[in-house]
Amino acid sequence: MKKARMLFVSQEITPYVPESPMSVICRQLPQGILEAGKEIRTFMPRYGCINERRHQLHEVIRLSGMNLIINDFDHPLIIKVASIPTARMQVYFIDNEDYFSRKQIVHDKNGNIFADSDERLIFFCRGVIETVRKLGWAPHIIHCSGWMTSLLPMYLKRSFGDDPLFAESRLVYSIHDDEFKQPLNKDFVSKVQFEGITKDDTKHLKAGNYSSLIKTAIDFSDAVIKVSKNINPDIEKHLKKCGKPILEHPGDDYVDIYNDFYDAVLEEEPA
Repeated sequence: MKKARMLFVSQEITPYVPESPMSVICRQLPQGILEAGKEIRTFMPRYGCINERRHQLHEVIRLSGMNLIINDFDHPLIIKVASIPTARMQVYFIDNEDYFSRKQIVHDKNGNIFADSDERLIFFCRGVIETVRKLGWAPHIIHCSGWMTSLLPMYLKRSFGDDPLFAESRLVYSIHDDEFKQPLNKDFVSKVQFEGITKDDTKHLKAGNYSSLIKTAIDFSDAVIKVSKNINPDIEKHLKKCGKPILEHPGDDYVDIYNDFYDAVLEEEPA
């Protein structure tokens, strides 16, 4: 195979958001994989707390301009980009005024997820796919981190499964310690519906909670990484039955371990 192309889709990346175990990994891992000889692209939401001037974000006009229809309403998709000079690494940001202008990341000031978290999640996942299609860049591995990325494997396998750009793509999903307790909007399942998605595909999502998102991500991924040791027992039980390659708690010195895991996944038949 030629140089492998890695697409990292992350809920949080430092220095654009405050440091957390997830944001640090999602910052350091792409750089490490780039230095290991693979090509990379990295995506995250453009949260309102990101200082665009300080981090030198700018809109990519040729990629922006699409509208995504969610719950019968059009939502403009804006793409921005910034560079981390010390890492020779660009980060693409999915932006929309309705969903990502607020200062908080995924929780409000009371610690609850936002009432429109379901639509933010849908918009982000579909926005990443449409942007990668516009880039015309075919990834060999798509690594998703955080519940805000959890629908991306299903959309790729069902709605874009015939797209030649993703014909060789393998989906890897990382389970972090990012559980929320509040239920998603009661109309979530109907909003998720898109071309190629069946009722059976959304069977877990009817529960409308964190566990249902992660189980759906597992079902449509080709491999899973358990980053956190604190995993919901319901998800742990589902994971044990999935029959897919699982990387257990890579630890602090993880770049080589992840890189070897990616190479092994590329040799497997897709799930």
